[in-house]
Amino acid sequence: MVKKVRPAVYGSHPSNDLANNVNAYAAFIFKVLNVAFSSLIASFSLIFLIGLYLKAGTAVSTAVTRQFFTGKCFDRRGVGSVEGIGKKGGMRIGVIKGGGGGASGGQRVDKLKKSSRMKVWIIRATTSVLLWTCIVQLTTLGETWGPRVLKGCPSCFSHQDSSVSAIEDKVPSVPARVIPPKRVYKNNGYLMVSCNGGLNQMRAAICDMVTIARCLNVTLVVPELDKTSFWADPSEFQDIFDVNHFITSLRDEVRILKELPPRLKRRVEMGFVYSMPPISWSDISYYHNQILPLIRKYKVVHLNRTDARLANNGQSLDVQKLRCRVNFNALRFTPQIEELGKRVIKLLRQNGPFIVLHLRYEMDMLAFSGCTQGCNNDEVEELTRMRYAYPWWKEKIINSDLKRKDGLCPLTPEETALILRALDIDKNYQIYIAAGEIYGGDRRMASLAAAYPKLVRKETLLGPSDLGFFQNHSSQMAALDYLVSLESDIFIPTYDGNMAKVVQGHRRYLGFKQTILLDRRLLVDLIDQYNNGSLSWIQFSDAVKETHERCRGQPSKRLMIPDRPKEEDYFYANPEECLQQRDGIIIPETQKVNDTNEEGFTLEENRGQAVELEETPRGRIFSM
Repeated sequence: MVKKVRPAVYGSHPSNDLANNVNAYAAFIFKVLNVAFSSLIASFSLIFLIGLYLKAGTAVSTAVTRQFFTGKCFDRRGVGSVEGIGKKGGMRIGVIKGGGGGASGGQRVDKLKKSSRMKVWIIRATTSVLLWTCIVQLTTLGETWGPRVLKGCPSCFSHQDSSVSAIEDKVPSVPARVIPPKRVYKNNGYLMVSCNGGLNQMRAAICDMVTIARCLNVTLVVPELDKTSFWADPSEFQDIFDVNHFITSLRDEVRILKELPPRLKRRVEMGFVYSMPPISWSDISYYHNQILPLIRKYKVVHLNRTDARLANNGQSLDVQKLRCRVNFNALRFTPQIEELGKRVIKLLRQNGPFIVLHLRYEMDMLAFSGCTQGCNNDEVEELTRMRYAYPWWKEKIINSDLKRKDGLCPLTPEETALILRALDIDKNYQIYIAAGEIYGGDRRMASLAAAYPKLVRKETLLGPSDLGFFQNHSSQMAALDYLVSLESDIFIPTYDGNMAKVVQGHRRYLGFKQTILLDRRLLVDLIDQYNNGSLSWIQFSDAVKETHERCRGQPSKRLMIPDRPKEEDYFYANPEECLQQRDGIIIPETQKVNDTNEEGFTLEENRGQAVELEETPRGRIFSM
């Protein structure tokens, strides 16, 4: 029996919590010392200015008194000195003597008075500024110490009603978001990337590009999303992902900007930028040896294709863990998408367990793969025209029957209904269809709907007003399906495309959630034998269940095929370096595959562990 555990989030080791506490106390001590030092400087400055104020006032009084008692006190007009001071009728009388001798003395006293007044006003203004500074510093100090010193004395700082305080005590406190410290490094230049493909292909590419930017010590510009593919989705990065969280959560690894600095941005807009597609499945050494010199030379390099540009295997543990950190922590959908996803999950949970069926039977997939099983002549012609309309789809002439027998076609809705019944999936379970428009519509979905009447889609669970914003934005709709797929009781993809692989890996990371990985090559052979009467239903059902006992997303090693990276296991489908191996969970060893069987197919040995199955009168079934 496999015990399922939830792996720890990257970077959540207890030592990180201790470091955060130490940093918090250090910041508090530094703040207190800063306030105390500022207050001390302000106090000394205040005392010094008061001294200047008193000194200036004393100097003025002394000068006037000396002039008065030496008989050289002047009237306001400075006409002459006054001799013989007396009083008559309460009035001062005297004799004015000498018209011009005292003019210069009177001017000096007036200048002294004026300069003294100016000094006094300057001192007053400066004193006011310093007093205000002291008040601000002391207020800050009170905010820092007040909650600690006066804890338990609510009347000191607050006059709130006790009932309000009681309510606040009952509300759980939300932990403050910890922003990692910024990594300081010498910037070697700027990396621009344009992602291609659908949402999940771009998601994996973004993880690779962040990792490459980190290893090259360059600044990454927020990736540009594909707007020219079949889906023609005009969404920008910030329309799908929380761009601020993306930047801040990775600031301790790599510097990420929303756009280039103005000078470099103007150069790029004028067309002065070096653009190139990197080689697929490359090692980090390729980027060090080939891409980094170009970035240093041109300052800005634009990578115009990003799908599968970093090898699955042979990378350092730090590189692999950073790819996981970006995928599972930094790439968070926008709050609007997250909230809508939670609503869909809540609606599904209200009616019991649910299965997500990634039914990849859509027009673009059928045209690209050339798979036309069950299509009429008009539909075959339509799919062929579409395949020729896209020049980057290199394969044009395709034998649909041969490709299906090789397991390279998505299962049809009719084939899917048979497989779900053979796996003893209860018909009363809700089945959420995570896909776009199914090619052929209700006609092709009829058998699946008859076998499982509780088929639901996001369009049936949500109203038009809820999905109005997402119309004509296929990547945002795919993001909604992604969130629901992560939370389902069972996830079943009918084709191993990018969404199937990335969701499978994410569910492993969340605790090896059950994912049924269908062996299409074997299944189509069993289906054909059942349809032509070679197998009874019991034989067919038992064969299907036996085949998939070890294909439920349990711990396993990635299959590695040297020199054939397209045929080996995708890193994001099984990021084993990022999955915890504890509490009895052992990832079995897998040999590198170099051999083939007599039919020329690749052998995959020991790719998982035995799982617990339930026994029923009809045979073994997968448990929810």
